[in-house]
Amino acid sequence: MRVRNSRTAAPAVRRRTVLKAALAAVASPSLVPSLVLGGHAPSNRINVGFLGAGNQSRVELPSMLRLDDVQVVAICDVNKGSYGYARPEHFLGRDPVCEQANAFYAKKLGVGTYNGCAAYADFRDVLARNDVDAVMIVTPDHWHAIMTVMAAEAGKDIYCQKPMTLTVDEGHAMIDAVRRHGRVFQTGSQYRSHAAVRRVCELVRNGRVGQVRRVVSFVPGAPVGPGPGWEPAPVHDGFDYDLWLGPAPEAPYHEDRCLYRFRFILDYSGGQVTNTGAHSNDIVQWALGTDDTGPVEFEDQGAVWPPEGHLFNTAVRTHFRARYANGIELICKTHDPSFGGRFEGTEGWLQYAWREVTSEPESLKDSVLGPDELHLPVSDNHYRNFVDAVKSREDPIEPVEVGHRTTTLCHLGNIAMLLGRKVPWDPATQSCPNDPEAESMLQRPYRAPWRLTG
Repeated sequence: MRVRNSRTAAPAVRRRTVLKAALAAVASPSLVPSLVLGGHAPSNRINVGFLGAGNQSRVELPSMLRLDDVQVVAICDVNKGSYGYARPEHFLGRDPVCEQANAFYAKKLGVGTYNGCAAYADFRDVLARNDVDAVMIVTPDHWHAIMTVMAAEAGKDIYCQKPMTLTVDEGHAMIDAVRRHGRVFQTGSQYRSHAAVRRVCELVRNGRVGQVRRVVSFVPGAPVGPGPGWEPAPVHDGFDYDLWLGPAPEAPYHEDRCLYRFRFILDYSGGQVTNTGAHSNDIVQWALGTDDTGPVEFEDQGAVWPPEGHLFNTAVRTHFRARYANGIELICKTHDPSFGGRFEGTEGWLQYAWREVTSEPESLKDSVLGPDELHLPVSDNHYRNFVDAVKSREDPIEPVEVGHRTTTLCHLGNIAMLLGRKVPWDPATQSCPNDPEAESMLQRPYRAPWRLTG
């Protein structure tokens, strides 16, 4: 599948790992290989561009800067710079985040000024750079598919924040593009790179709770947002609101529509189900060994929605049930703790929540795994795992197909809650058999001129 828009898509380019103009701007270029690259040769370095400089960049930029064989050369965002993100004191956008990257390299080099990281307002300009090897997609969900497909066509490897998609059908396009163009793709479900999560999943997979009967995944509640009568606001200087909307429907600007709180509006995200739920349910999928499949039925269990007229329209309180073909029941609900999963079996239960592992019997969590038992792939740093995969050309710990299955589970839960009833799902054909209403919700139209086509 290919993305087309009013501008010509960036042409595919060969991956290059040579020092170019970005590093030529350093005050002392001769110091670059040993200081910036930490002893790594230029041919071993990965040039990275960030597509998105909002709330999540506060985590992902420092994580990539700390990798000695990575050079961040581009920061892109439709926002030049402003407050209004998750916390009032956070000042983010392309200029402040780019300045952060340059300041990091200047300090590392021991020079007063470094200008090797450039700021961009349009992501297509980053994709057009021949020296960018990989991109970090850190945008609202409604941009993930288009940016992924265009990045794959441009020959870039891709780290894409969770949830991987806005709709189920977008996942098919992303898988096709990544595999057709031979790209490495990592879904930003970083709990696959946490040792405690891996251990819980290994204990479940090796039968320590006996036969799993029921799983509960936890998500937090969501705000209701500005209420009836909310007024559109003027777009602040330096913010390209039309490009922020991109393929999403035309809508009046409000600060709470954009920046951090986009996730509570269905045009751009799926609320806490696809936010924290993308992590909690990913742990469930890994522990059950269902990365290549999913439940066969979803049912609303009494989700609570914001009152009519509010700006936000995702579930305030999540509650849906899913059933796997083997009879295991998954309950996803707003709960305290607000993140994690509990696995209940015939021999006890095991729970992971906010880095804490608990169990009944208590000895279960301390069970020793033998060398001949199942051991899951090891990654202790999600970003390191991605960069290593870029170099080896092997799949990272959460490749595109796996991210798609977890996100599909979340989307189907939302669809069942929106419809207020049961929704059948065939994970083999990835369709809703005999349910045209639910089937129609697997995709959404794009606002012109953006489109995802075959």
